[in-house]
Amino acid sequence: MAALPPGPRIPPIAQTLAWLYRPIDFMDACHRRYGDAFSVKFLGFKTPMVLVSHPEMIRAVLANRENGLPPGRALTLEPILGARSVLLLTGSEHLSRRKLMLPPLHGERMRAYEDVVEEVVTSEIDSWPLRSEFPIHPRMQSVTLEVIMRAVFGVSDEDRLRRLRPLLRGILGDTGSPGLQLRVLLHRRFGRGADPIAALKERLAVIHSLLDEEIAERHAAGDLESREDILSLLVDARFEDGEPMSDAELRDQLMTLLLAGHETTATALAWTFDLLLRNRPVLDRLRDEIRSGDEAYLKATISEALRLRPVVPLAGRRLANDLEMPGLHLPAGTDVTPAIWLAHTREDLYPEPRAFRPQRFLDDPPETYSWVPFGGGVRRCLGAAFAEFEMRIALRAIVDRCDLEGARDAPEKIARRNITFSPKQGTPVVVTQRRPSRAPVAA
Repeated sequence: MAALPPGPRIPPIAQTLAWLYRPIDFMDACHRRYGDAFSVKFLGFKTPMVLVSHPEMIRAVLANRENGLPPGRALTLEPILGARSVLLLTGSEHLSRRKLMLPPLHGERMRAYEDVVEEVVTSEIDSWPLRSEFPIHPRMQSVTLEVIMRAVFGVSDEDRLRRLRPLLRGILGDTGSPGLQLRVLLHRRFGRGADPIAALKERLAVIHSLLDEEIAERHAAGDLESREDILSLLVDARFEDGEPMSDAELRDQLMTLLLAGHETTATALAWTFDLLLRNRPVLDRLRDEIRSGDEAYLKATISEALRLRPVVPLAGRRLANDLEMPGLHLPAGTDVTPAIWLAHTREDLYPEPRAFRPQRFLDDPPETYSWVPFGGGVRRCLGAAFAEFEMRIALRAIVDRCDLEGARDAPEKIARRNITFSPKQGTPVVVTQRRPSRAPVAA
């Protein structure tokens, strides 16, 4: 078997701790020493993972449809999402579900949710205190959770909404703990002691029961064709053989859309505000452009924030065939992933790569595999378009209506929350002024 690229020689437990608690420092140090491809070894895994950061290497990994998934994804996500999650399926099963789930999250169909998102964001802004510090990340989590429950789950029963909110927040909070992730890895490696996610499984069972009630009501409804929520569309959808998704699978896909569409979008918004509040000229221009009705700079701001603060750091694959290219040879069966942060901060692609400059996405947009916050290829995030759509609505409303200041001098540090990189302090802000909703543009 061909030798894999070199990597750190410290024990797997030390590499795991570095990845969980100092991921950027860990990747930067490896990149400086080993270059565009290096191997890491995490606790609980028998084989190394190769991280790559050159765009051509990333293209070779993500563009090949035959590449599968490394075992780490199932280890991390299956207990929460379920075995039939589109994020965990491979081959034809994955493609058939992707084809079924993609239309409601793209194009004109997606715009049916604009009023829901605007209503949720408006209500959230109206609840914010004036001239008092608060972390904006939890507020963005409230927004994205409410959007998921109303636009995706389509829950309209107030009692069910009331019961679901704390349960879903609790699950998302529990799974965001790096300590829990470490306990899971240790349990997998040594197999001793109580199941570290036993309590989480009990809460999931209650959530599943409530979602099963929602799915049963949807089956009994006679008006699915007139409904716009994503659950109704999935209940009504059929695979090419005419068969529908099973109820258990529908539930798995709802939990998938919850995790993929809630935490990631909320975190991306929190990071965007952390960057904006430390770059006042960018924030001032963004407000002016929003009020003029031109959204090009708004879209560029989101792209630049996702470049500089990618929420999901890895997009792993297991190679179906040998991968050979200049500077890299990997045999079939190797687990390999783009190191998204390293790819996004290459000086040869992004001059002054750690500077926050949305203008670069207007002047010289990057090539496809130089900007991969949503992964790429046939496994590119299903909800990418919906996430950017939701971010545009939220940023447009908040920047237009609120004068914000950062409540801390230092930029946010990274904290791990399940598969995401989140702002450690939740991005503390202060609203110094709040204008009424849909206020007329000042002359």
